[in-house]
Amino acid sequence: MLSFILSKLLWGLVAPGNALVLAVALGALLLRTRRWQRAGRRLVTLAALLLLLVAYTGLGALVALPLENRFPRSEPDGRIDGIVMLGGAVNPPITADRGDPSLNDAAERVLAFADLVRRHPEAKAVFTGGSGRLLGQEYKEDGSARAALLQAGIPEGRVVYEAMSRNTWENAVFAKEMVKPAPGERWILVTSAMHMPRSVGIFRAVGWEVVPYPVDYRTRHDAKPYLRFEFAHNLVILDDAVREWIGLAAYRLMGRTGELFPAP
Repeated sequence: MLSFILSKLLWGLVAPGNALVLAVALGALLLRTRRWQRAGRRLVTLAALLLLLVAYTGLGALVALPLENRFPRSEPDGRIDGIVMLGGAVNPPITADRGDPSLNDAAERVLAFADLVRRHPEAKAVFTGGSGRLLGQEYKEDGSARAALLQAGIPEGRVVYEAMSRNTWENAVFAKEMVKPAPGERWILVTSAMHMPRSVGIFRAVGWEVVPYPVDYRTRHDAKPYLRFEFAHNLVILDDAVREWIGLAAYRLMGRTGELFPAP
């Protein structure tokens, strides 16, 4: 529980977008002092330059590219025993408020999962995702995912839903306890391409070998640092990529993965 709380609080400070805003605010405060005016000017100047770099270059894509290219997707052949999709593609509060399933930028997870479930009727299917929110734990992802999959043509009862996990480690642990995959079974893992290295490392650590099926790509395979006048888009990619790199390092230090950067 403590590690979960600390991870949320620390990320709120070090997320690139938040960190840049805090740097500008701190710099502005320092400018109002006599003793720290020079430090304030330097901090505001540095933050402004970094904001320009994020806003108008492909920096975020360059940071994300190694993550997204780590596990190329290949269509699994032969028998598939199970398919597991990680949560993170739905907006439970919006779903609860509007009464209609709401998806976010990772909606491809739901589409790919539904497609695989239809094409492999013999396979078990499991969704794993509770709530990764520090506040608002009552908003679980399973209800939104269930409603979205019903709209995608997946009948009630076809998918098993795990709704207690709060992060990727718990996704793997709780889903494994629920479905008890047997040794030698072939399970497909569906999650965002950027998230796949950490996810595969965690599943390996809990003793569950999976076939990676990355979706939700945010970059081209040959991303280049050319000018992009898309600040919000660039910042979201950078935030997501930095979170994954930090997550890889943190999970390795905690022993939740066996490798710093898991590979095929």
